Amino acid sequence: MFDNRVTQMLGCELPVVQAPMGWIARSTLASAVSNAGGMGIIETSSGELDVIKQEIVKMRELTDKPFGVNIAQAFVRDPNIAQFVIDQGVTFVTTSAGSPTRYTEQLKNAGLTVFHVVPTLKAALKAVDAGVDGLIVEGGEGGGFKNPNEVSSMVLLPLVRSRVEVPIIAAGGFVDGKSMAAAFALGAEGVQMGTRMVSALESPVHQNWKQSIVDAAETDTVFLNRFHSPALRALRTAKSTELEKRIEENVMGQFGRAQDLYFGGDMEAAIALSGQVCGRIDSIKPVRQILLEIRDEFFETIKSLAGQYPAP
Repeated sequence: MFDNRVTQMLGCELPVVQAPMGWIARSTLASAVSNAGGMGIIETSSGELDVIKQEIVKMRELTDKPFGVNIAQAFVRDPNIAQFVIDQGVTFVTTSAGSPTRYTEQLKNAGLTVFHVVPTLKAALKAVDAGVDGLIVEGGEGGGFKNPNEVSSMVLLPLVRSRVEVPIIAAGGFVDGKSMAAAFALGAEGVQMGTRMVSALESPVHQNWKQSIVDAAETDTVFLNRFHSPALRALRTAKSTELEKRIEENVMGQFGRAQDLYFGGDMEAAIALSGQVCGRIDSIKPVRQILLEIRDEFFETIKSLAGQYPAP
């Protein structure tokens, strides 16, 4: 079993956090993650706070396990979002897409555990100075919204670990027990997974999106909006391949029909966010199976390495 700072702080059995994906990270998926021993997260990036409040009520009907809420600062315009999250009675919050100085003090004064998402060493140091309890260190190979100057997890994670003492959850490139073991070797005490959860059986997205992940090669993502903000990594489709060439355009305007893609299955209606790990996902599985396989493979991997390379 796992027993480290992340499991102790979050109260979960497995230090596997589900990414807070807009419209996707809601009660059906998040409760499945929490019930399987991980940390389910409810999103706010959709901006639909009335719906989010209902989803949190549903979470408490679907699970008695811990779960958290994300505050995606760039996408939530409500200035009272921190108090909104506090009022929901959750104990864990992740903050992202903005400054860690904005809400950390208010959230911590209310007794919440706060982890901030960082894409660079500079951002990590700023978050630690702001008083966060931990970091989610996000490599550029992950899906979703990104720093335009992306750095891979292999480089970023050990760099941040060498400069901070707080616990780290690694994000970007993690999909199974072997990649989780690699994250721990580089200094993490937990991992966050997005694309793996989008493709899960309990994910609310249309089957077309899930199947596109299963069918994708490791080269089937595009990095868009590099010369704007935020940048983002998405599945390669006819639409995203064309947008990859139009560097003068801010592609955020292409999300107007997002729900036609997410829930209607029209893969050309908007942009299907995805990490490079799509090339390593070959089937749609229930969340519980995913997490149990991650756990077992993690311990098998570190045991095998210890046996193959015994300490002198």
